[in-house]
Amino acid sequence: MLIESIGVILLGLVLGSFLNVVIHRLPLDESILYPGSRCPACRKSIRWFHNVPVIGYLVLRGKCVACGAKISARYPFVELLTAFLFWGAYLGLPGDGIQAVNQFRIWIFILIGIAVTFIDLDHRIIPHTLSFGGWAVGLLTCMADYRHGAWELVGASVAGFGFFFLFGLLYEKVTGRVGLGGGDVNFMGTIGAFLGFGGIWSSILISSISGSVVGLLMATWSKRRGEVDGGQDGVLRTQIPYGPFLVFGALVELFFGVSAWIGL
Repeated sequence: MLIESIGVILLGLVLGSFLNVVIHRLPLDESILYPGSRCPACRKSIRWFHNVPVIGYLVLRGKCVACGAKISARYPFVELLTAFLFWGAYLGLPGDGIQAVNQFRIWIFILIGIAVTFIDLDHRIIPHTLSFGGWAVGLLTCMADYRHGAWELVGASVAGFGFFFLFGLLYEKVTGRVGLGGGDVNFMGTIGAFLGFGGIWSSILISSISGSVVGLLMATWSKRRGEVDGGQDGVLRTQIPYGPFLVFGALVELFFGVSAWIGL
């Protein structure tokens, strides 16, 4: 068990390192495979022994060896986060004959969720490659899900997409503002394909609560700094990406099964 856990953690670190490439390049329409890792500032290639997850960052002391530009601490954070979530998901799996496919499903969802979070934070978008790609993987592997029936996952993916699509249309018609981007709507289909009906509603509930709290805190802070209009409308117009909160809600459901607690 110990050796397997170490292997899972190492796999998470390696894939987390690759995720950093995806997060940086995918929104820029750059290849995630070629060229190899390079410094965003000077574009110099990073040697393989400097590219070892976490350790490379520590050895370089957070700076590019070629130009001295600062390397964001988010790089090792993404690697460690991926490894931790991989390990947590591995510990929670039942030991049955379809464990490998279940593990594949869960890990793919974790990878997509992390990429969605940081891309949305940086660019306010959720690339269709992630949402539709995740949706496809979820549906293609739904027969192996040990928690839900295949037809439930298919129906939940359609319901999640449809609910957010209609809600976004209604919100825009009533307020005259775009409330949900197409990426958020598509990603709900992905969540449904992996977590079922209960997962959809618990993800919406958790993301709404956490997003509202963070949004109000950010709006209040911006108001005090004079960055937004001091009136109520100015506070409400403060924009924050919703994708990270959807991912947070989905991961809470994935690991803790909140929907079962509240009877969804």
